[in-house]
Amino acid sequence: METFRFQPGETPVLISLPHVGTDIPLDIAASMTDAAHEVGDTDWHLDRLYNFAPALGVGFLAATQSRYVIDLNRDPKGHALYRGGDNTELCPTTAFNYSPLYRDGCEPDSVEVRRRLNTYWHPYHRQLEAELAVLKERFGLAILFDAHSIKSTVPRLFQGQLDDFNLGTADGTSASPHLSGRLMNVLSSSDRFSTALDQRFKGGYITRHYGRPEDNIHVVQLELSQSTYMDEEAPYRYRNDLAGQVRPVLERFMSVLVEWAWEHAEGTRQRVAYY
Repeated sequence: METFRFQPGETPVLISLPHVGTDIPLDIAASMTDAAHEVGDTDWHLDRLYNFAPALGVGFLAATQSRYVIDLNRDPKGHALYRGGDNTELCPTTAFNYSPLYRDGCEPDSVEVRRRLNTYWHPYHRQLEAELAVLKERFGLAILFDAHSIKSTVPRLFQGQLDDFNLGTADGTSASPHLSGRLMNVLSSSDRFSTALDQRFKGGYITRHYGRPEDNIHVVQLELSQSTYMDEEAPYRYRNDLAGQVRPVLERFMSVLVEWAWEHAEGTRQRVAYY
């Protein structure tokens, strides 16, 4: 069973797409509601939106399973991501709009959560950790871009309408401020889009856990408003007219990641074939 797709790149940059998957295994789907089967809280179409990244030499790691199966961007011990906030669980039981994801009495118990950790969560993170180690060994540093998107209005998670670009660096602890500053310059360069840094979306578990700039591993998260590239209601259609306006900014964003990585890379050792 394929739980993720991985393609190595030829630069120190890796893009992670932990919420782009839509698959739900049949045994889990049988216990879920019709609302869950719609997988409405997916980070829709991000693999399509960022399909230019491999041409820049950027590797990618993308989940195939829905976040409703298990959230790859949550602490495996179930610790809350935002203290005092309305957090969804490691294995969510409700959607962002509070719709139940499981039929009565069918919510996953602790044994089932552990099974999903071993089957889906740990393989993704082992691959992620291994590739970051490969990049650091080869180039002297690694940069991880954790890519996300969300509806522009989700009352459960934030008030009002979300900014278009929401860059997260765990309050400046997960990446060099010089890197985040250059990225913010790119995101704020267009009058068409609004931008925020380390506000509502500061970065999830992946950003906070793997970001160690003092060890030359830099992680940034971008939470993109889905109104910039798609229809936010079912059937969640990708909008070429909208995407055509936001993609140039994203392409420059990725180019700056690669440029900054090369500026700070050390050595030119060849990739070790670990896979």
